[in-house]
Amino acid sequence: MDGTILRKLAVPAVLSLIAFLAYSSQLLFLQLEPGPLDRRQSLIFNALVGCLLICYMRACRTDPGRVPEGWQPRVKTSKQADDNKHESTRETPKSIPQRWCRKCEAPKPPRAHHCRLCQRCILKMDHHCPWTLNCVSHRVFPHFIRFLFYAVAAMTCLGYFLYLRAALIFQSRNLPSYLGPSVLQLTHLFLLLLTTFLTWTALTILLLRTAYSLFTNTTTIESWELERHATLLHRARHFGGVLDGPDGQRIPIRKQEFPYDIGIWRNCVQGMGAANPLAWFWPFAASPSVESGLEFEVNGFESEDAVWPPPDPDRMARGWPRPWEEGRSAFVHGDEGVDVEAFRRRQEQDIKRWRRDGEGVVRRKPFVERLEASVRWEQDGDGDGEEGEQSEDSDEDEVERRPVAVNVRGEESWKNSEGESLADFGLDEDAEFYDEEDIPLSVLLQRKRLQKAE
Repeated sequence: MDGTILRKLAVPAVLSLIAFLAYSSQLLFLQLEPGPLDRRQSLIFNALVGCLLICYMRACRTDPGRVPEGWQPRVKTSKQADDNKHESTRETPKSIPQRWCRKCEAPKPPRAHHCRLCQRCILKMDHHCPWTLNCVSHRVFPHFIRFLFYAVAAMTCLGYFLYLRAALIFQSRNLPSYLGPSVLQLTHLFLLLLTTFLTWTALTILLLRTAYSLFTNTTTIESWELERHATLLHRARHFGGVLDGPDGQRIPIRKQEFPYDIGIWRNCVQGMGAANPLAWFWPFAASPSVESGLEFEVNGFESEDAVWPPPDPDRMARGWPRPWEEGRSAFVHGDEGVDVEAFRRRQEQDIKRWRRDGEGVVRRKPFVERLEASVRWEQDGDGDGEEGEQSEDSDEDEVERRPVAVNVRGEESWKNSEGESLADFGLDEDAEFYDEEDIPLSVLLQRKRLQKAE
């Protein structure tokens, strides 16, 4: 309840801050030398404040977008020349790699994420902003960056006006006090200077970071994923280029280029929703359409089969039931050179890496716990002897009792260099880390239709 009340107070707090800086300062200028703002200064400053308020309210009130009901990924057709390389071609359907959200029980478009506060998948979600009570998304991003731009511009002007008056007061510091401003006026001026400086610094940093995201066409979440991918690459180098995945799998980890960076100009056009630079600064510019946020142009550095984010063993769900649990072999006839026994031993170890949380949901143990248990298991033996098995069990119990620096729910507690996890951006971690199933999209859609029919 307390968190809900604080969230509801965020927008009034921002509006109060804007009113304090923009309008109480102009009242103070009436009482300080060199007097109130002249006509030109007043027109420029109040115009910037007006644009700031318009963009802020649009950033708060614009619908961040939702996946249309019944939407399904488009099926591409790739033209392939025949074997004789004649001019004739044939159409071969090729599906775009699919993503599925368990919370929405619907296909998830590229770059969309499930927001735990909005309770739905948001198109090209950047983060859920606590100061606008809205998701910064494909449709909201242009208003959000315009709000930051006009806020920094307005506070730059205000800082200049405040500096002129503070400099005059400092120059006349040796005059009798009755010739200068009152204590109340000095206190007001000091608060304006301090608040303006702190707010301007914070918003300038945020504006520069947001502009960088615009130029590179990366969201805040995707920046987190890029750093996560680099961590997995570094980690995989110590394990021969692979990491342990669900059900004893060995997941190859290779460097994957970010697919949505298509050049600075086209990145800006896509992010701002218009090709006219003047429209980028117009407070009443139209919001990008929902349809334009369902698919995004890629740079072609990776194959069409590659998806973003790259494979992450801790974001893969287990396949239930597994073929070898149904009495069938996990390997087909003709698999030569495969060490079946080694695979089964790895599978048994993987099963021990999973546990149920308080809600009965199967979670992967944190990487730190799994790595420590694996190292101790290898040091105590290969697990074939009775002594090795006993020491392994005791090690597992010891790991369970030992406090670790990560959340017990799994690798979703991983944080980037700034100490941020996906939950800090408003994402529903259960949906983000366990929404990918190794099941064809047609089967998932069929399940959903059957559930509606029932």
